Amino acid sequence: MTRMADILCIGSVLWDVIGRSGAVMRVGSDVPGRITRLPGGVAMNIAMTLRRFGMTPALLTAIGKDEEGQELLAFCQRMGLVTDHVYISEDLPTDRYMAVEGANGLVAAIADAHSLEAAGAKILSPLVDGPLGAKDAPYRGRIALDGNLTTDLLGQIARNPAFAAADLRVAPASPGKAERLLALTGCKNATLYVNMEEAGLLCQTRFDSAEDAALTLHSRGTARVLVTNSGKPAADCGPAGLVVLAPPEVLVTRVTGAGDTFMAAHIAAEAAGAKSEMALKTALRAAADYVSGDVRS
Repeated sequence: MTRMADILCIGSVLWDVIGRSGAVMRVGSDVPGRITRLPGGVAMNIAMTLRRFGMTPALLTAIGKDEEGQELLAFCQRMGLVTDHVYISEDLPTDRYMAVEGANGLVAAIADAHSLEAAGAKILSPLVDGPLGAKDAPYRGRIALDGNLTTDLLGQIARNPAFAAADLRVAPASPGKAERLLALTGCKNATLYVNMEEAGLLCQTRFDSAEDAALTLHSRGTARVLVTNSGKPAADCGPAGLVVLAPPEVLVTRVTGAGDTFMAAHIAAEAAGAKSEMALKTALRAAADYVSGDVRS
């Protein structure tokens, strides 16, 4: 790489198309609002937040060689993200995500991450066959991994010696893809970041609190897990014990990307030396600032 990275962000880097309205929306609603297009995807959102916290992330993803892809790649480079190992596809289009948000939160969303899924293991080659690592010389730094990867690819990561020494931080791309993370729940070097719905899907049950969800996931083999619950207390359960903290109370103006912001802020806080309670407090504050609109997208 032309620059040293503090962390690798593996997963979706795409264009977010978000429609937002101040009205409460239901199926079939037709209301005035604003439509924006901005860089997004779980890996991208995490990387951008890490950059705001002073870290230098490198992206491992698939981007098309189309006009949208070139524009997206140029944005990443202007942001200071390391793009040396991005897989540029000659024939796959750049992925997109579309969401509609109302005063009552997320109404509907469609994630078109088919190109990332089609690229598959090609995006991991820098970690498996060098220059970032190999089976006999595994990467030993931090990796933020998102659930837009296929179940098969996540299973390969769980079993591949090239990832055995890394500090894996894992997030589902959405509740609809949460069960993909089952392949990683037994990894001793993996930390999972999930919300209440995702925790319930992983355990095939419903939880009354983030604390219950975190304790259950940890008891079922997850080395460490952080569970958020919107404006209610969040929990961190792992080798260092259990921490439960309530987030700051704020007026919610947006929701897409909040979980990614929480995860990135938590990683950055621990990278700076913060202990479990302070890292969780920092992450909850960052997520609250984000959903309130105090942080620019």
